[in-house]
Parts: sequence; C-alpha cells; structure tokens
Amino acid sequence: MRALVFGAPPDPGERRPVPSDDVDRLLAGIPFGLHEVDDPALRGPDWVLTRPVLAGVCGSESKLVLGDFGEGDLDNPMAAFSSLPHVPGHEVLARVVAAGPGTDLVEGQRVVLNPWLTCTVRGVEPVCPSCQDGSLNLCWSFTSGDLGPGVHVGVTTGAPGGWAELMGAHRSMLHPVPDEVDDAAAVLADPFAVSLHAVVRNPPPPGGRAVVYGAGALGLTTVAVLRALHPDVEVAVVARFAHQGRLAATFGAALVVDHEPREELVEALATWSGGVLHPALAGLPTAHPGHVDVVYDTVGKAETLEVGVRVLAQRGSVVLTGVATPERYEWTPVYFKELSIIGSNAFGVEEVGGVRRHAIDHYLDLAASGRVDCRPMVTHRFPLDAWWAALRALALPEESGALKVAFTPGAPGPDRPGA
Repeated sequence: MRALVFGAPPDPGERRPVPSDDVDRLLAGIPFGLHEVDDPALRGPDWVLTRPVLAGVCGSESKLVLGDFGEGDLDNPMAAFSSLPHVPGHEVLARVVAAGPGTDLVEGQRVVLNPWLTCTVRGVEPVCPSCQDGSLNLCWSFTSGDLGPGVHVGVTTGAPGGWAELMGAHRSMLHPVPDEVDDAAAVLADPFAVSLHAVVRNPPPPGGRAVVYGAGALGLTTVAVLRALHPDVEVAVVARFAHQGRLAATFGAALVVDHEPREELVEALATWSGGVLHPALAGLPTAHPGHVDVVYDTVGKAETLEVGVRVLAQRGSVVLTGVATPERYEWTPVYFKELSIIGSNAFGVEEVGGVRRHAIDHYLDLAASGRVDCRPMVTHRFPLDAWWAALRALALPEESGALKVAFTPGAPGPDRPGA
C-alpha cells in the first residue's frame, strides 16, 4: 500500500516540487514523504482491517512534521513512548475492509478510531489500574507487548496510522459511526474528545467565565463543548488568525480577542471579566481580584501561560491541552493567587450528564442529536499524493484559511489520475 512515512529518507521514485520559497525549502528537508510499504495484517481474531476515508492532521503531528519543536525539546521524555519510522495519523474515519472472527463489525461499516495502544490492544493481562478505571490515556503498558513503544497509533513503527491506504486496529479501538453523523463530523471525534476530557474533568463553575486560549482544532472544540454542556458560562477566545476568530464567534464565544499585543489582550480579558489590573515594573499587568475562573490553554507556550496566570481569579485553573517546547515565563501569580496548573492528556471513559462511556461515543451522540456541529472546522482535504500542498496549507494558515486539514487516502491524486 501507499503511506506517508515520517522518519525515513524520501522514496527515490517520489515526484516532488522544485522548492520556490522558505516553506518549500523546509518541506524539502524533512524526513517525510510518500512510500510503498507492506499492507497491515490482521494480528488476531479481534483485529480489523480498515480503509481510511478521512485522516485529520493533529496539531502535534503538524508540529512534528514541520519541525516546530526544535532543539529545546531534545530532553522531552515522550521520546520513550514513540519510535521511528512511523506512519502518522490518529484522527481517522475509516470503513471496515475485513474483520476477524472475534469482532462484530462488518465490511463497509464506518468506524472512528480511538488510537490509544492500551493493555487490551497490546494483549497485556491483567489490565493495569488505569485501564480498569477507564483512564485509557494513562495506561501503564505503553512500552509493553509486541507493538513497540508508543502511546497511540501513528507514533510507533508497530502501529501504522491513518495516513495510508489501509490501517489495522483492535476491535476495542473502533467506534461505529451513526448514519446521522457525516464524514466531516466523524473525523473530528478525536479532537472533540480531547476537549471533552479537559472540560469534564475541570469544569467551570455555574455562571462562571472561561477563556479558551487558541482557536485551532482544540480551541474550537473546547468552545463547542462549553456551549453544549455549560450554556450558562461566558466564554472568551484568544485567536491568532481572523478566520479562526470568526468561527469561534459562530461556535458561541462571547468575546474574541487577538493574541497580540499581549498587554492589550490582558486588558481586554480583564475588562470583559471585571478584573482589576495592577501594573508591573516591566511586562504585563496582573488582575487582582481577577474574575476568570478557568483558562483552557490549547497552545501551551510560555507566552500563553503567562497571560493565563495573570488574568485568572484567585484559586483559578489553567488546564493545559496544548504542547510546546518548554520556555521560561513569569509564574509568580501561581503562588500569589494560589492557582492550579493542570495537565489534560487526551481522553478515556468520561461521565457526561450522569452517563459514563467513552468520550468518542459521547461525541458521536452529541453530533447525531445536533447538539454540536463542528463540521465547518474541516476546511481542507488532500489525497496522499498532495501532502506537500497539505503541509503548505498548515504552515501558512493566514493565507490558506486552514483549520482542520485532512487526508483522503483513497482519493485520486497527481500520481494516480484514474484511481
């Protein structure tokens, strides 16, 4: 099959554009490209072979492929939970091609991938305490079993992801998609589930105020979660690009603020929330008292953390779903206002409205009932052959208007005009 592979030299037969600008030159130098690789096999009776229909590009994948993490991230301990080379792609809508006898799926059925490589997937028995209580994102076995080290599909050699013409998965990783949920909505299950986990585990108080920092896929889905589950909470969004801000307002944000200049950003959030600002000798002012109850930081950079802790109310929380290279920031407000910095990693079994079930199933129900509609987020689709154009769209969102970019692995491309 054909697959996009990260961490390997380019295939000698792949046709590539001649670089014409800095973005092209960046793409020409990354260890990424289209390859012919072995088809995945059914690993056992409870495994399924699928054909990806849409495979989204996660923010972490975009940063990895485009080299955004840089040298400052060399000591990142997550390196122990991945391997190279690998086929990326963990935001996947697919159709069943073949199912083992131990499964209940049928050929042609649409399924969404839950990418976590947990104890059950790896054949580890007994399953760990985290898997027992539904915290699949905190499984103890990410380096055990015969799949190789990796937290989820698409970051390990042994579990190729959905940027490919075929993808294998354990039955427990696949969630049937209701007929009422179309393809564009279904492919957003993973990012929505990430945001659902962050909000459900760290909810705003009734009638409170929440700031969503960032208006990419996680930011926009966080707004959608808040509007669906906490309609009495006011939401402000910090957006980097105008097209992101417009969609955030459509999703229900009461206030959309530009990410820069940061002093004006802090002032705008304080004015909106009723916070009282106090100037520093240099740098940003601090709100005290502040009246922002929680900041959902989908960016996770030093500059976003610094704004978050300055606008929060005393004993407020920053919930981190964004990932970036560590940097210094002025964290004095953390102790002064007794703030909490809380990490939020992906998703598992979540309780919504008194019902405990997998976060992806919660999302599919919300989408099927019409309580959330995130489909406008899917702005760009590319065949595998057009990966260069896809990455250009991601690298230049102010020009392309890209929000969620997805590959269409079965669609025709420049190298397969009649496919």
